[in-house]
Amino acid sequence: MTFDSLAFRKAMGTFATGVTVVTTRDAEGQNCGVTVNSFASVSLEPPLVLFCLDREAMSFGAFTGADRFAINFLAAEQHHLSIRFSVSATDKWDGVAYDSWADDLPMLKGCLANLGCRREAVYDGGDHVIIVGYVEDLRISETREPLVYYQSGYRAIGPSL
Repeated sequence: MTFDSLAFRKAMGTFATGVTVVTTRDAEGQNCGVTVNSFASVSLEPPLVLFCLDREAMSFGAFTGADRFAINFLAAEQHHLSIRFSVSATDKWDGVAYDSWADDLPMLKGCLANLGCRREAVYDGGDHVIIVGYVEDLRISETREPLVYYQSGYRAIGPSL
């Protein structure tokens, strides 16, 4: 390689992404959540999505062991949720508004969209794992501006071209 990990991180930061919070319940029935911007749609038929999770994440075991998880697409005014769920803390859920879907799956309220997923597969991805889910349920809210992450910061999107 002709570059180091810092240069690679900087290059990846030039790709603007949406921001999600992925949620589940652990084996003890406690809500778990983590901020994720490495998310993608994989297939329309069947409806498959993926997200990447750091092996060092506090909730790694909960997500790799859970049969179900939710993807919550954050709106611009929800950047505080992105920050809250991006840190290792035991009180992430204090005061957070959410609904419980099938199997008590926690879904954040006020998001652009929420996807209820069944875990299909977990793949090795270096210092991360790639978790693929089959979308079983979804909710789409009214259209608002999405939360965007670009060059290590939150951004607003401009008018349509």
